[in-house]
Amino acid sequence: MTTDLAAVADERGIKYFLISFVDLFGALRAKLVPARAIGEMQVNGAGFAGFATWLDMTPAHPDMFAVPDPASLIQLPWDREIGWLASDLWMDGVEVEASPRVVLKRQLARAEAKGLRMKTGVECEYFLVSPDGKTISDPDDNQAKPCYDQQALMRRYPVIREICDAMLELDWGPYQNDHEDANGQFEMNWNYDDALVTADRHAFFKYMVKALAERHGIRATFMPKPFADLTGNGCHTHVSLWDADGRENRFLADDDALGLSQSAYHFLGGIMHSAEELCALFNPTVNSYKRINAPRTLSGATWSPNSVTYSGNNRTHMIRVPEAGRFELRLMDGSANPYLMQAGILAAGLDGIDNARDPGEPLHINMYELGHTVEAAKKLPATLLDALRLLEKSRVLRDAMGDEVIDAFLKLKMQEWQSYTSHLSEWERANAIDC
Repeated sequence: MTTDLAAVADERGIKYFLISFVDLFGALRAKLVPARAIGEMQVNGAGFAGFATWLDMTPAHPDMFAVPDPASLIQLPWDREIGWLASDLWMDGVEVEASPRVVLKRQLARAEAKGLRMKTGVECEYFLVSPDGKTISDPDDNQAKPCYDQQALMRRYPVIREICDAMLELDWGPYQNDHEDANGQFEMNWNYDDALVTADRHAFFKYMVKALAERHGIRATFMPKPFADLTGNGCHTHVSLWDADGRENRFLADDDALGLSQSAYHFLGGIMHSAEELCALFNPTVNSYKRINAPRTLSGATWSPNSVTYSGNNRTHMIRVPEAGRFELRLMDGSANPYLMQAGILAAGLDGIDNARDPGEPLHINMYELGHTVEAAKKLPATLLDALRLLEKSRVLRDAMGDEVIDAFLKLKMQEWQSYTSHLSEWERANAIDC
């Protein structure tokens, strides 16, 4: 039975709803709808001009409607008269193929048809910076190895507490908050769940962190590499595959050294097979490749991969198996689209299962020191352009996700790349002025 949002508004005292969607670049778009109109919006959706967002549309396209999913409703803990809703995009009576949330739901339906259900958790790293974004917000946060620094963490206690209190109120199951490896960087963890639930919460979490930081006079950024000498923002994702009712973990095996089943290894093999082209979805900005291919940072390690390898509980690899029945993908960064990221994982993983892709043997070495000795390991793309060209040729992702979303994403991202390359940087002025 569908939840009646008008009745919920009356019961909870919600006066306005943010009917939201995420475009192909991961930007959160919304309309603010008074509760008196939510009944109609629940049926017909809120109207948008698709061309005005990062979707591959023109001004000539008809209205696009964001139809809210009542199951996604989040009442803002810091302003309870507002309810947030994730939405699916429709146009001319059919779902928009290149809508990120729709793309993820299609992949989940593919898995469901095989009797499978993906559960995920994300580790969203972010910096708290000055309002202009040029420096970290705490000038006293200056240790060479600031990870888990209690003093720096507690100086930002007011904003960290407010974010965590909000997650507690929303029943997300937050369980730890910490100062991360870079000065000014933090991470907050909450319980894993079904992939769509996690993606919706991921999208809302980014909005929430930014909104609450602004209330404290500072700014939050999930930018992959906002400071050249500091560790970048990852978005490590923990993945497991379950049966359709969510009771049995299909990745779990008691008789394996890493605690992984054959299906888990095949899923892992699919991720590794398509890792280079997945970079376009997992690391979708020009800045992303400053994190992947970064030199050693102030703390002594980048904590990001540059090769396609996996291991046990070893953070120097692209994929880590921290315990039986799940693995951690360490490739994604803070700019990843919450929905396309999850869709890409599942598309590549199901391809791995369907084709029994072999990930090979795990490596148990320090990749930061000995990675150069692993000649067989594929290298990750060096730039966004390299990643986009690989995605363009990916038969696996095109077959799974559809040409429409892949081509739309590529078109807009190639425009972004061209905009970047036409920009004249200070480095060029300093190094080529005397040519």
